[in-house]
Amino acid sequence: MAEPSQRRPKYFRNDAPLSRRDPYKQLTASLTRLVNEYPPDKIPPGGGLYYGPISVAYLFFVLQRHYEELTIGDFPLGTWSAAYLELAQAHMKEYPGPKISRCGISDDIMALLAIGAASAKDADMVTELCNYAAVATDEDASNEWLYGRAGYLYLLRLAKASFPDDDKVLDMIDDTADEVIEAIMESPRPWKWHGKAYVGAVHGAVGIITQIVLTDPTWAPKLEADLGALLSYQFESGNWPSSIPPGRDRLVQFCHGAPGVVASLVSIKEHFPNLKARIDKAIEKGRECILERGLLTKEPCLCHGISGNALALDDKEFEHFLTYTTGHEIKSLEKDGMLEKSDDPSSLWCGEAGRAWTWAVADKGLDKLFLGYNDI
Repeated sequence: MAEPSQRRPKYFRNDAPLSRRDPYKQLTASLTRLVNEYPPDKIPPGGGLYYGPISVAYLFFVLQRHYEELTIGDFPLGTWSAAYLELAQAHMKEYPGPKISRCGISDDIMALLAIGAASAKDADMVTELCNYAAVATDEDASNEWLYGRAGYLYLLRLAKASFPDDDKVLDMIDDTADEVIEAIMESPRPWKWHGKAYVGAVHGAVGIITQIVLTDPTWAPKLEADLGALLSYQFESGNWPSSIPPGRDRLVQFCHGAPGVVASLVSIKEHFPNLKARIDKAIEKGRECILERGLLTKEPCLCHGISGNALALDDKEFEHFLTYTTGHEIKSLEKDGMLEKSDDPSSLWCGEAGRAWTWAVADKGLDKLFLGYNDI
């Protein structure tokens, strides 16, 4: 007899009339579930900005700027951020630290340094973060976002944003970023991770290009050929293959497929004027694919679920997709045997924290960006 997961479809039909939920009400409900079901002392350490306590702390760290008066369980959002960070810091001795196979946004030591530098405006933490360039620029280091150099570029941007007037710190960060970008650019094409030439945002070329251009847009002309090739890989359906050479047209999610590519293209297209028409057409076709196949049966999240797919869409479709990420809808899907549960249900990229972020985007009308990827 087949397992239920083998019978579960990857997505369900998007044939209901456009609808919306009250985003502020859903945000507060999501944050309340987060702190009640996954309090700081109940989340296993590890995962950097991707999953685990640091990822949850980062959500609250960012949200506190937009919701200064909001309290969850009688505590302001900044207090929750500090509580989750404190848990992560208590396990510092257990973290292996950056190495050539893990120097992206999922590294705990570098993520803690970047958030610490940003929150406390601590130049010594910036220096420590920049010193890890020695690991990231090793010739065998990975280039992608989750475990590689591209993710390190995001962490450098996070630290940099808090030092707008400190020329010494800015020069140090810029010099470090230059080293890392040069190491990426000198890597043979196509960029590979674990021996495969991935296309998508998490492990692939579009993620690498996006992190370089958001860090230093002057590199865009030298990446035009790489981006042009990536645009040519788009399937007739509007989706992109997970890797090259292309296999089946299968996954429609941020990490592999149209949502991640579309979100990336929206962030960087202004820096590629020669590709404008091709990029605009690719985004349009990609969104058509997401609307058709993007209501996934995986638990709603940023990386491989409805929440991330929603962020790649225009306003009304974005809000419509979010109606399937409420606590009630998730329970209904689970009851119907239509839900593939998350391995990291609390986290920013795989669970509740990411769902909360999308409700905040809807509530405040923020740019539809992904925390830890293209929000800086």
